[in-house]
Amino acid sequence: MKWIEPQKYLKKLQLTEYPQPDLIRLKYPVLMCHGYGGFSMLVSPSPLHNSCMRLRGYGIEAFAPNIVPYATIEIRAQQWADVIKQLQKNYGYEKLNVVAHSMGGLDMRYAISKLGIADSVSSLTTIAAPHRGTSLAELVLTAPDTIKEKLAELVDWFGESMFPSQKSDAVAAVEQLTREYVNNEFNPNVPDVEGLPYFSYSAAVGKGTKHPLNTIYRVQNQLIYQQEGENDSFVTVDSAKWGKHLRTLDISHLEQIEIQVSKERKPKIEKFWKDLAMNLKTEGL
Repeated sequence: MKWIEPQKYLKKLQLTEYPQPDLIRLKYPVLMCHGYGGFSMLVSPSPLHNSCMRLRGYGIEAFAPNIVPYATIEIRAQQWADVIKQLQKNYGYEKLNVVAHSMGGLDMRYAISKLGIADSVSSLTTIAAPHRGTSLAELVLTAPDTIKEKLAELVDWFGESMFPSQKSDAVAAVEQLTREYVNNEFNPNVPDVEGLPYFSYSAAVGKGTKHPLNTIYRVQNQLIYQQEGENDSFVTVDSAKWGKHLRTLDISHLEQIEIQVSKERKPKIEKFWKDLAMNLKTEGL
């Protein structure tokens, strides 16, 4: 019988001196703004809920509320502006660091530039936001009218069931995510606010990379690659860069908000969110 060293197993009983997450002290709290879509809300209280609770685990005051999932940038931006005012009223915050995923990045650029909340925002960090649009939106809009209309009715019904206080308009929102609209209409008319820090993360998986991607999104990943290059299955690396570009992540669009994450890839997500928080700390925000 082979002798098993008891020390090998006793070592597993040793306690970690500080098992809790490191404290990350920020000057201002964090508001987390979700992007287009609401299907993730079927499995989570809000699209960014899990990531929000991760930041709270570091001792950061963080909030991840829900707004209308399918609506134009102007409507969504106003709702985010209202959220900021409500948080300031409830907690007495002077400013908030805003972290925005996907379309949420365009919403918040608009809110900061056009809705008079710049003085209430300490920084904007966008994650895979389509700052130059996405060809995926154009692909969606090329569907035959009858199919597009039926899908729009279904999505709008779904959106209004989840968020009944605001009428949904899925097609109008997608039209504002096309490369033509963002580059020719949105960007020229929504300037950055001077002196406010803008940070961004891009991401690339699947085609053109060595990083894995859920097979469900392989086709759209390849179609976007053919049109624009490396992407996270929704937004390209080049489109996501805005302000100070911090890093290109090797995690997919949905993994970024902790949806459909395998056990093996969880450490990547954990590292990303900690790095994001540490950047705000390093910047004194």
